[in-house]
Amino acid sequence: MSPSRTLSTASRVLRQLSHDPRTVALLFIVPPVLLTIMKYVFQGEPQVYNSIAPMLLGIFPMIMMFLITSIVTLRERTTGTLDRLLTMPMTKLDFIFGYALAFSFLGLCQALISAGVMLGFLNVTVLGGVIPTLIAVVFASFLGTSLGLFLSAFATSEFQAIQFMPAFIMPQLLVCGLFVAQDLMAKPLQWFADIMPLTYSVKAMKQVTENATWTHELTKDLMIVAVFGIVALILGSLTIRRQE
Repeated sequence: MSPSRTLSTASRVLRQLSHDPRTVALLFIVPPVLLTIMKYVFQGEPQVYNSIAPMLLGIFPMIMMFLITSIVTLRERTTGTLDRLLTMPMTKLDFIFGYALAFSFLGLCQALISAGVMLGFLNVTVLGGVIPTLIAVVFASFLGTSLGLFLSAFATSEFQAIQFMPAFIMPQLLVCGLFVAQDLMAKPLQWFADIMPLTYSVKAMKQVTENATWTHELTKDLMIVAVFGIVALILGSLTIRRQE
């Protein structure tokens, strides 16, 4: 893997996305809008909103990055761009990690906007502060990017790529602890939640919300999210294939 080729791939992805206003809107406008809508959904129960809003910051970036990364990567393959790139002195790792770098940068930008809206405009209190919040959100974005790159290899059309979200993300969303505490679920669901990455992204946001200092649990949760993401990237580099 070459750092220069990885950076070149990341730069190309960012240039392409800058010319796609719909994707930019989906990344940067939709999450703050959803957070704002949720604020008024729970207008009569502000304490409930203040408890779940930070957890949503661990969920929305992952979902957005998962969708966009899987679709964009599939488009690279179906349009023949991947074929042309792989005829050059570029490895699959350069391609995969270049995408991961580009979308992690976008995740940071999304985190800045969403966290700014939540902490400022919506006045949600997070005891951990701004920096741990941003770090946790970027890790969630990295996870979504990695999973999107990996699962896109198994889709042959954009419609199939979108279908992975209800099949892969929704079950995690139900058991991640957003709706019901994990220890109140049936044992099989607790076991399922323990092996799903979204659970640890939500746990990290809970740690940031409830603790004024950086905790050991926060470090552990973020490390687990990072390991899931790195493994997904490596698997993505092994499974990604040219369009047949």
